[in-house]
Amino acid sequence: MTLTIAAMPAYNESKSIANVILGCKKYVDKVVVVDDGSKDNTAELAESLGAYVVRHETNKGYGVALKNCFETARKLNANAMVIIDSDGQHDPHEIPKLLDPLEDGFDLVIGSRFVNGNGKNVPLYRKFGMKVLDVATIMAGGLHVTDSQSGFRAYGKKAIENINLSGADMSAGSEILLQAHDHRLKHKEVEIHCRYDVENCSSQSPFVHGSKVLLRLLRDMEYRRPLYYFTAPGMFLGAIGMFMGLKFLQTFYLGESLSFGPTLLMILLTIVGMFMAFTGIILHAISKMIREFKLSGV
Repeated sequence: MTLTIAAMPAYNESKSIANVILGCKKYVDKVVVVDDGSKDNTAELAESLGAYVVRHETNKGYGVALKNCFETARKLNANAMVIIDSDGQHDPHEIPKLLDPLEDGFDLVIGSRFVNGNGKNVPLYRKFGMKVLDVATIMAGGLHVTDSQSGFRAYGKKAIENINLSGADMSAGSEILLQAHDHRLKHKEVEIHCRYDVENCSSQSPFVHGSKVLLRLLRDMEYRRPLYYFTAPGMFLGAIGMFMGLKFLQTFYLGESLSFGPTLLMILLTIVGMFMAFTGIILHAISKMIREFKLSGV
């Protein structure tokens, strides 16, 4: 027997969650609501509609709520899970578009606002921020996708079993893509639509949200992609130092005196650049070994 669930983090969503739950129930076997410390009757309303409710006494953040979605899916032994926002931004009637590719062997299906020329209704400032985060996610070692921040996704059995989140904030979406890349999950993007006219469609401003996600990705890059984070900048600084050194040698050869300040700067750039370059190489070897150990289950 197979079990397909729809799961949604929820925080003070009593105005919209009923429609989302009722829409989801048409396409899945069970609806899971993770109530993240709501102060309204979100949890009670979800329970009255037959949803499986997981409650947080206090607000712990989107990442923790999303982590509970995966934990609940494993507890229920679900074969497939759709994550959907509880605020009404996503259309539950598009759930089959995400579930169908799982039947074809995909482990992760991402509802994208930008494939097939889509995304015309996305505000320009949001679109710019999303593209920055897409590039940062790829550079940090995540999957190459057009909508890394999409909250509308479907997960197969392999993804449910292997994705374990550690972050508490909105960077969880990118963290999933990093782990999906590590576990070599087969992924696909499908076109979805998203509303931006719903009330309180985000608990944070896009700028705050984007800044937090970007900072988290930069920290991930330090660990996962040290060649980008240390070696590349180090080689750049070292190259500047060596270029300055060659110029100074030419100056010295011509019998001119060397200034103390620029000479010291040349030495510092060369030393710091070489140190950063070798640090990145060493960290790359260590991080690669750690990831291989994790993937092998050691």
